[in-house]
Amino acid sequence: MNVLIDKNSGYCFGVEFAIQMAEDELAHEKNLYCLGDIVHNRMEVERLHELGLRIIDREQLEQIHDAKVLIRAHGEPPATYELALRNNLELIDASCPVVLKLQNRVKHAFDASNRQQGQIVIYGQPGHAEVAGLTGQTRNQAIIVMNEADLDQVDFARPVTLFSQTTKSTAGFYRMKALMEDRIKAAGGSLDSFDANDSICRQVSNREPALRIFAQQHDVVIFVSGRKSSNGKALFSVVHQTNARSYFVENEQELEEAWFQGAESVGICGATSTPMWLMERVKASIEEVGEVAVSS
Repeated sequence: MNVLIDKNSGYCFGVEFAIQMAEDELAHEKNLYCLGDIVHNRMEVERLHELGLRIIDREQLEQIHDAKVLIRAHGEPPATYELALRNNLELIDASCPVVLKLQNRVKHAFDASNRQQGQIVIYGQPGHAEVAGLTGQTRNQAIIVMNEADLDQVDFARPVTLFSQTTKSTAGFYRMKALMEDRIKAAGGSLDSFDANDSICRQVSNREPALRIFAQQHDVVIFVSGRKSSNGKALFSVVHQTNARSYFVENEQELEEAWFQGAESVGICGATSTPMWLMERVKASIEEVGEVAVSS
């Protein structure tokens, strides 16, 4: 077998920036709090825990005073910064610049829509950290949609402004956009009152066509990602649609020898939240299956 890691897979710059900020702080701090998993990858969270990074939830944050807290790449709503001021918390803000820009766009759109009795709709995963940060810019009034049934919450006789979580599928966003246009027409509304914004990060959307090509080049594809990763689910769907012999694993312990029978070429790829060291570990385990021609 020839085993190859996709050179374009792995951390996006936002996640890489957050990880680096955490490591820099931990180099001279025994402990550093992080509000939520710094990245949706259990293996990386465990590695950083060993260095002193302590994951806390929102309830725990309210009890902490006079400490340092890392804000991860997903960003946070205004309420988090207000709480930090009250509790004298020093925030190490690793919010992704792309997410911060989107938060600002959502806030401005919300202010404008209020004057027109409009609605802000976000195509994203309910409960996701980034989505919580975005809805916070609308005083939690934004409508979150994931599928067609969720559109029942929207009044299509009124103006609608649509945004997307930055890590969602591009194809999924445009399907939702088309469904909303159909609903507006059915309600007798005008498409002039519909403002659809493709706010998906280009580091994410550009990976989709590249992954299709990569998946076509190999007999078997192993996709490495944390199971909590929204981006991982979206990108694996792209890979599996292209190559039926594609398998989702969180780490090398989930590999099954039967997957590689008769395979001459194996490709390894991952989400924007997948560390390269983990894909390297998966590669090493696959190479142990039999004689391999190592390629990287």
